[in-house]
Amino acid sequence: MTLKQLERPARVGGMPGTEDETLRAKRGSPARMGGRRGPTMLVTAYLAFVGLLASCLGLELSRCRAKPPGRACSNPSFLRFQLDFYQVYFLALAADWLQAPYLYKLYQHYYFLEGQIAILYVCGLASTVLFGLVASSLVDWLGRKNSCVLFSLTYSLCCLTKLSQDYFVLLVGRALGGLSTALLFSAFEAWYIHEHVERHDFPAEWIPATFARAAFWNHVLAVVAGVTAEAVASWIGLGPVAPFVAAIPLLALAGALALRNWGENYDRQRAFSRTCAGGLRCLLSDRRVLLLGTIQALFESVIFIFVFLWTPVLDPHGAPLGIVFSSFMAASLLGSSLYRIATSKRYHLQPMHLLSLAVLIVVFSLFMLTFSTSPGQESPVESFIAFLLIELACGLYFPSMSFLRRKVIPETEQAGVLNWFRVPLHLLACLGLLVLHDSDRKTGTRNMFSICSAVMVMALLAVVGLFTVVRHDAELRVPSPTEEPYAPEL
Repeated sequence: MTLKQLERPARVGGMPGTEDETLRAKRGSPARMGGRRGPTMLVTAYLAFVGLLASCLGLELSRCRAKPPGRACSNPSFLRFQLDFYQVYFLALAADWLQAPYLYKLYQHYYFLEGQIAILYVCGLASTVLFGLVASSLVDWLGRKNSCVLFSLTYSLCCLTKLSQDYFVLLVGRALGGLSTALLFSAFEAWYIHEHVERHDFPAEWIPATFARAAFWNHVLAVVAGVTAEAVASWIGLGPVAPFVAAIPLLALAGALALRNWGENYDRQRAFSRTCAGGLRCLLSDRRVLLLGTIQALFESVIFIFVFLWTPVLDPHGAPLGIVFSSFMAASLLGSSLYRIATSKRYHLQPMHLLSLAVLIVVFSLFMLTFSTSPGQESPVESFIAFLLIELACGLYFPSMSFLRRKVIPETEQAGVLNWFRVPLHLLACLGLLVLHDSDRKTGTRNMFSICSAVMVMALLAVVGLFTVVRHDAELRVPSPTEEPYAPEL
């Protein structure tokens, strides 16, 4: 099959035809594409979900009991302001997570080939990197509140495009999704920080506590969203499109609350060229920044490819996608909890050690996947365990990387440096997805995991290089509890 054939949509405008019927016969009905839910994967998914949830709950309870009594913030103005932010932000995050478990399944439900689905994912990634490069300037120009309202509108339109079976409408939806993602991860935080410091004049030391709580509840929302997506997809009768329809009221409510409760704020725009030039100078002048950027680009590009591949690996064996997704998010939450415990006073491990551990876990998991996805010898349970390990590693990786970035990259240059990180990250992910075009589905999946294994070995070498450079750098160590600045326990 040629690339030209793969690029031609299997269904355009949902119109029946000879090609469409051929694809139906080849791919089977939507019910068959999901596979009958075999008892092995069904039971494994639910057991893993319950076990991971219980582990997370146990760790959080033990951490709360071991934590010394802190000075809880009782400032009513601050608590009211924080609640106004959380109401909008959590609704936006919930709507985003609700769509994740069934995105690939929806495209498959519309009888698109894997190569065509890869193009849709590549379009989304390209849109994310394009809008991500200009997001901060766009937000400063439009205003942070207006940008958050724009997010709710564009993401609602993105969800509405999922009701169409027209390939080009879905491509437009992916582009809108990229814009929405860029706004989600720039406008909301920028609005909060400006309001916190400039309008309300609260202590800057309180900001990390707000975002720490937001990060924890973000994981919880992701777990709940997976279960909710499974329920609405199974019970409402709309099939895989149901979670996207269910996300629209959440987005509308988020936009309405922002309009009603939030004030507008702006910031001075810095020229995009100056931002990128400053970031490039910082990248080239500090070896630590260069190595950190290399690790981020390699690690996160592999995670993007994992996001694409987990559904076609597990769905043919009857895995409940919503529960599987919730299990992934529970594993990530477990990793975050382990990070907090590992860096606590009792163990006092350093983020550099945990970053190394995260990369090692992903290398091991990808090697597992190269064997568990061998054509004719597939082992979905082993693949599921490997995916859970990857998500556990993500729970360790992201707080470690966030800490190291804050310490290594000057605050004034972070936007520019991150722009340079994003470009290779998304290019690698796009190239990886496009490799699937001319491959047989099964051998292509295994080959993709083999390539990802090689990429992660390079990331591991970069970690070793960074460890060599910073092993005596006291700046990159977590301060002991007696040295930490006061932040309210919220």
